[in-house]
Amino acid sequence: MPDPFVNPEEPSSQDAIAAIEEELALFDDWFDRYGLIIDMGKKLPEFPDAWRDDAHRVPGCLSQVWMEWEARDGVLRFAGASDAPIVSGLVALLLRVYSGRSAEEILATPPGFLRDLGLIGALSTNRGSGIESMVRAIRKVAAAPVRENPAAAAPAGGPPAASRIP
Repeated sequence: MPDPFVNPEEPSSQDAIAAIEEELALFDDWFDRYGLIIDMGKKLPEFPDAWRDDAHRVPGCLSQVWMEWEARDGVLRFAGASDAPIVSGLVALLLRVYSGRSAEEILATPPGFLRDLGLIGALSTNRGSGIESMVRAIRKVAAAPVRENPAAAAPAGGPPAASRIP
């Protein structure tokens, strides 16, 4: 099974935010920006079906959103998926910023960038609340005492062992 966790494209969360801002700025209207965000979601690593359950579901999201995480080599890596294309894109956007970063970097990157990018204002109230729920879940993991997960390797025939989103 391929690795379901998102590896960072940029060297830091701030670099990821700047890259996303540049990509969104290529489009004049939100209809086209939504297309870009949906395309981001299509590029998420495959999320194991075994994790599409209530234990992995992020509360507070109108659409179904599932997330998982692991601590490895001093960073937190996240996997995520949704049943809605635009929400999958929002998951991808958040994981591009937060996955593969240290807990300290995650906590030092407040979610205000979502407003700065215009995302919160452009989304429906329910979608905005959902993305805030996803950020809260990620930051909650980062704020908790993190232990390396030596069992992160996949058991035979199953998804990698990891720790559920609180």
